[in-house]
Amino acid sequence: MKTVKISLNSIDKVKAFVNDVTKFNTDFDLVSGRYVIDAKSIMGIFSLDLSKAIDLNIHDDDRIDNILETLKPYIIE
Repeated sequence: MKTVKISLNSIDKVKAFVNDVTKFNTDFDLVSGRYVIDAKSIMGIFSLDLSKAIDLNIHDDDRIDNILETLKPYIIE
Protein backbone atom coordinates (compact mmCIF):
# COMPACT_ATOMS: atom_id res chain seq x y z
CA MET A 1 0.00 0.00 0.00
CA LYS A 2 1.17 3.51 -0.80
CA THR A 3 -0.19 6.78 0.60
CA VAL A 4 -0.01 10.13 -1.19
CA LYS A 5 -1.53 13.54 -0.45
CA ILE A 6 -3.98 14.86 -3.03
CA SER A 7 -6.00 18.02 -3.58
CA LEU A 8 -9.58 17.93 -4.90
CA ASN A 9 -10.52 21.59 -4.57
CA SER A 10 -13.11 21.87 -7.36
CA ILE A 11 -16.13 19.95 -8.62
CA ASP A 12 -14.50 19.35 -12.01
CA LYS A 13 -11.38 17.99 -10.32
CA VAL A 14 -13.48 15.55 -8.24
CA LYS A 15 -15.30 14.28 -11.36
CA ALA A 16 -12.04 13.81 -13.27
CA PHE A 17 -10.43 12.09 -10.26
CA VAL A 18 -13.29 9.58 -9.90
CA ASN A 19 -13.12 8.85 -13.66
CA ASP A 20 -9.37 8.23 -13.37
CA VAL A 21 -9.48 5.92 -10.33
CA THR A 22 -12.34 3.84 -11.73
CA LYS A 23 -10.05 2.87 -14.64
CA PHE A 24 -8.05 0.70 -12.21
CA ASN A 25 -9.24 -2.60 -10.76
CA THR A 26 -7.85 -1.89 -7.30
CA ASP A 27 -9.01 -0.32 -4.05
CA PHE A 28 -8.46 3.35 -3.24
CA ASP A 29 -9.33 4.94 0.11
CA LEU A 30 -9.50 8.64 0.91
CA VAL A 31 -8.64 9.48 4.51
CA SER A 32 -9.61 12.82 6.02
CA GLY A 33 -9.29 12.97 9.80
CA ARG A 34 -11.15 9.95 11.16
CA TYR A 35 -13.20 9.42 7.99
CA VAL A 36 -12.26 6.77 5.41
CA ILE A 37 -14.14 6.95 2.10
CA ASP A 38 -14.02 4.77 -1.02
CA ALA A 39 -12.26 6.99 -3.57
CA LYS A 40 -14.51 5.66 -6.35
CA SER A 41 -17.60 7.10 -4.60
CA ILE A 42 -18.29 10.62 -5.83
CA MET A 43 -20.94 11.13 -3.12
CA GLY A 44 -18.49 9.97 -0.46
CA ILE A 45 -15.85 12.42 -1.68
CA PHE A 46 -18.29 15.33 -1.46
CA SER A 47 -18.91 14.43 2.21
CA LEU A 48 -15.27 15.30 3.00
CA ASP A 49 -13.71 18.71 3.69
CA LEU A 50 -12.21 19.36 0.25
CA SER A 51 -10.55 22.63 1.26
CA LYS A 52 -7.68 20.63 2.82
CA ALA A 53 -5.28 18.04 1.43
CA ILE A 54 -6.57 14.46 1.65
CA ASP A 55 -4.58 11.24 2.06
CA LEU A 56 -5.11 8.70 -0.73
CA ASN A 57 -4.30 5.08 0.16
CA ILE A 58 -3.55 2.97 -2.93
CA HIS A 59 -3.93 -0.76 -2.28
CA ASP A 60 -1.88 -2.02 -5.25
CA ASP A 61 1.87 -2.52 -5.35
CA ASP A 62 2.12 -4.06 -8.83
CA ARG A 63 0.91 -1.14 -10.96
CA ILE A 64 1.85 1.69 -8.60
CA ASP A 65 3.96 3.59 -11.16
CA ASN A 66 1.14 3.57 -13.72
CA ILE A 67 -1.39 4.65 -11.08
CA LEU A 68 0.82 7.49 -9.82
CA GLU A 69 1.38 8.74 -13.36
CA THR A 70 -2.38 8.81 -14.00
CA LEU A 71 -3.10 10.59 -10.71
CA LYS A 72 -0.25 13.10 -11.07
CA PRO A 73 -2.58 16.14 -11.60
CA TYR A 74 -4.09 15.61 -8.13
CA ILE A 75 -0.98 14.75 -6.12
CA ILE A 76 0.60 17.41 -3.92
CA GLU A 77 4.39 17.07 -3.98
